[in-house]
Amino acid sequence: MSEKVSKFLSYVLRHCPDDIGLTLDSKGWASIADLIERSKTASIQLSEDIIREVIRSSDKQRFSLSDDGKRIRANQGHSVNVDLGLEPKQPPEILFHGTTTRFLDMIRSEGLKPMSRQHVHLSPDEITAKAVGQRHGKVVIIRVRSGEMWRSGIRFYLSANGVWLTERVAAGFLELPD
Repeated sequence: MSEKVSKFLSYVLRHCPDDIGLTLDSKGWASIADLIERSKTASIQLSEDIIREVIRSSDKQRFSLSDDGKRIRANQGHSVNVDLGLEPKQPPEILFHGTTTRFLDMIRSEGLKPMSRQHVHLSPDEITAKAVGQRHGKVVIIRVRSGEMWRSGIRFYLSANGVWLTERVAAGFLELPD
């Protein structure tokens, strides 16, 4: 049940709130009460307890509760336009991106692009990048010279769940496998 709820929350809070008539504010927050009520149109039964359990038990920490506990939002990965209110932050010298072999030629020529999302997602370690990449096929880990990017004026942001975000990564900042 919690995987189904997590996927549903990811879908409506990151990509398609309109599908259930949910409204996100400019920072991506939605009322939990409204989410519970509107989820009924999608034939999924939510309660505050179920939502809190999914947030608590998620190993990827995809969601956050507001300080007052009345609102929820996705921590990153939005295809809808939201401002997470993140301040630029200096990244470590190297970050990682997990992908699959079928995308390597495109990445070699175009770098990393956010595609349908607002940001490129980068991991602080190879293990996390591998877990992300293996969902889509034979995994390849790309090293990103993020410190060099930062010194050249490119901004990075650290999401609440430890994912590093940037607008794009030019091919010149990538260390790709042969």
